[in-house]
Amino acid sequence: MEGGVASGRLTKLRVQFLRCYWERKEVQGRGHAEQSCVTGAFPLQKEDGVPARTELVQTLNHQNIQRSHSNHIHPDAQPSKTDEFRGDRHLEEEGSKGRMVTTKERLEEAEPRFTHSSTELTGFTPVPEKHLAVEEESEEDGRSSEQGAELLSVGVELMQEPQKATDSLPGEYIIDSSPPPPAPFDHRVVMVTSHQINNYYTIYTDEVLGGGRFGQVHKCVEKTSGLTLAAKIIKARTQKDKDIVTNEIQVMNQLNHTNLIQLYAAFETRHNFTLVLEYVNGGELFDRIIDDRYNLTELDSVLFIRQICEGLQHMHNMYILHLDLKPENILCVSRETNKIKIIDFGLARKYKPREKLRVNFGTPEFLAPEVINYEFVSFPTDMWSLGVIAYMLLSGLSPFLGDDDNETLNNILSCQWSFDETEFSDVSDEAKDFITRLLVKSKSWRMSASQSLKHPWLSDRGLHYQLYEKQKRRAQMKENAP
Repeated sequence: MEGGVASGRLTKLRVQFLRCYWERKEVQGRGHAEQSCVTGAFPLQKEDGVPARTELVQTLNHQNIQRSHSNHIHPDAQPSKTDEFRGDRHLEEEGSKGRMVTTKERLEEAEPRFTHSSTELTGFTPVPEKHLAVEEESEEDGRSSEQGAELLSVGVELMQEPQKATDSLPGEYIIDSSPPPPAPFDHRVVMVTSHQINNYYTIYTDEVLGGGRFGQVHKCVEKTSGLTLAAKIIKARTQKDKDIVTNEIQVMNQLNHTNLIQLYAAFETRHNFTLVLEYVNGGELFDRIIDDRYNLTELDSVLFIRQICEGLQHMHNMYILHLDLKPENILCVSRETNKIKIIDFGLARKYKPREKLRVNFGTPEFLAPEVINYEFVSFPTDMWSLGVIAYMLLSGLSPFLGDDDNETLNNILSCQWSFDETEFSDVSDEAKDFITRLLVKSKSWRMSASQSLKHPWLSDRGLHYQLYEKQKRRAQMKENAP
């Protein structure tokens, strides 16, 4: 009897031991599976016709994810971002192509381009299937496309060089990083009224501040206060047009940030809406890109992009997507400064994580691949457009512009772009790295607005000092030139 009891106890101990053993193996296996799932979610595929830069982007993304799962990274093992970038420069040489058309040259063509309008994507012949990158994205909670971007932040931090000592830097070099002046009125929730606008405002129809697909913007003055404002007169003859304007008003009622244009009042007539807006007179950012008389430096680009990021960060915190970000929709506060404000929220959308949002509108040169493929859009969709704007500011070139809209969209889908043009010969590695982390086909791997603001190109004062010194030397050489 005692032997049977002892045998039973031994059997029980063996069962418990085996259970603990297999539970441990299961936990280890689950952890390995999770890491494999993350690191293998976007398989690396080298496609014919796709420049080597895309492969570099994917390689860096995988390195970032692997680092984020490592608990034993030695501080001395942190790679220099610039050194790692230079170590992979040989990958770029394979994708060398002919010179790209500058934005200015495009505008000088006799035939009008699609750039200045935002329309629905119809009649588009998609890129052949062999050019489409394989993507595996989970959209279970509507925010999974941002999970990869959150993991990417670990890699961005690892690739940052140790912060340079800036206490001893000369104070006069410090760039003006202050925000633009706020609107001359408090933020308000605007309700549309059917009153006659001429009873309250004097509109200077001969003074046109801007225009586009919607109509025109004129300078106006409020009669009671003398406040100078801008009147955006929008043609709204169909119910669809009216819905777009109503959406724009609802979006602007939620946005209160110095880098976002503010709404003061709204009026409706039978065929028109008039939005009374904050007044700025510095012109479009697009004008500074194409104007040879304006010497746009890399330091200027830093200031512009940082402000755009701050505006986007506020919008995304409010769960709002702009979806039509381009230089024409960014206004300079004045012609003497680099302060900007984002405008035109007619195509903006409220992002609801549980609702899958698709759109089929936009300006071809700035469209993200997921828009062209009619896939779900989210915050990284705006970040792609930011990458295109940064590319244009630094070079004056449009990275995906083709001979027609169809070729442009195909270039975007195949993610064909590079830094091979001579315009990038004097651009910093940090700027190139910034763009590389935004113009990634899979939206999960793009930096968010918050991560972009922490990137060395926008945050490293030591780098800004170097750019300032370079800018000053060029100015001196220009003055001394015969």
